[in-house]
Amino acid sequence: MNTESCTTELDHPALDVESIRREFPILDQTVNGHPLVYLDNAASSQKPRAVIDAICRYYEHDNANVHRGIHELSNRASTAYEAGRKRAAQFINAKHTSEIVFTRGTTEGINLVAQAWGTRHLRKGDKILLTEMEHHSNIVPWQLLAERVGAEIQYLPVNDDRGLLDLSRLDEWLTSDVKVFAFTHISNSLGTVNPAAEFCKRARSLGIITVVDAAQSAGHGPLDVQELDCDFLAFSGHKMCGPTGIGVLYGRQELLEATPPYQGGGDMIATVDYHKSTWNKVPHKFEAGTPHISGVVGLHAAMDYLDRIGRNRIARYDHELGAHAYEELARLKGIRLFGPHIGRAGLVSFLMTDVHAHDLVTVADQRGFALRGGHHCNQPLMKKLGVESTARASFYFYNTHQEIDRTIEVLKEIQNFFTR
Repeated sequence: MNTESCTTELDHPALDVESIRREFPILDQTVNGHPLVYLDNAASSQKPRAVIDAICRYYEHDNANVHRGIHELSNRASTAYEAGRKRAAQFINAKHTSEIVFTRGTTEGINLVAQAWGTRHLRKGDKILLTEMEHHSNIVPWQLLAERVGAEIQYLPVNDDRGLLDLSRLDEWLTSDVKVFAFTHISNSLGTVNPAAEFCKRARSLGIITVVDAAQSAGHGPLDVQELDCDFLAFSGHKMCGPTGIGVLYGRQELLEATPPYQGGGDMIATVDYHKSTWNKVPHKFEAGTPHISGVVGLHAAMDYLDRIGRNRIARYDHELGAHAYEELARLKGIRLFGPHIGRAGLVSFLMTDVHAHDLVTVADQRGFALRGGHHCNQPLMKKLGVESTARASFYFYNTHQEIDRTIEVLKEIQNFFTR
């Protein structure tokens, strides 16, 4: 974790959740005649005023294209864009600013690694190791790659409803013919927090490249790529108080240098003639075309905001909310819970006997609750667990224990409605 974050947390030893909530304009509203209770943070988080204002300021004062002009507005936009890159490097403790590639989000980051790095470096018979709890965005890109080059995909098993990987079999799966180990840091369905540093250490000892899906961990706690010792790591801005359509791919400098461009166009080139082109330096060779400049500005503001609050405190509070929700849900009859009962992140997936997840979420919406029902882009995992879908409540640092208690009351009402 960086020094700025540590200093901030010492200055503010406790979360003042009520004050924090006032910084999120969207939370101050009613839905279907009830106060909004937003519990869909694993899908997308809400945005504080600081992020909204930063984006507005950019469009009102500095809007121009980057890297292509010598006029003042272009200079300001370029400065803001590259300042965002520097801030992202600091946020995850990357060794070099050039190890930060801006993408549309986690999905594009993983696709970039699979399509650009993977196509060049994987061959027929090579193995790609994933886990059974992966989001579709960390399965489908590897399936496309495997089909293209003739590689084989294997999956580290999930034990049972507790949502833990079978770590006793890790050595069985991490073998010399595995070239890539791609895994989620925190499961978006189970709330499982995987031992990412251990995974990366064991993979590195065998020369296996690691790709970390940090969509659910970035912004929910400290994230240090040098400490993790990963090769690639991807996350999205919209799940950590930033705008949609912007994300970060971290890659080790030497790996990015050995990776061909992902897309062709403006800004990713050094020279172009009618028969041959040469590429810009890293990371610009991966950022073809006009980038999401305002997204970078908003992401920068979001990272500043999260560090002012303190990511260690956010992590502790997230886990506290997740534990409280799990404990209260476990008291209900006719509830099936998924994921670990201890050490979980700030989300809980569950099913109610004889009530489809979509019906549950629909009725809850009529009472002002934003939950999510479905397969959560985890269809293989749902099949493994023997279900089609689950309901999910996911929390962030602006949620309260009272909202969880009210959720339990509403779930009891729903149970009574469907069983009477």
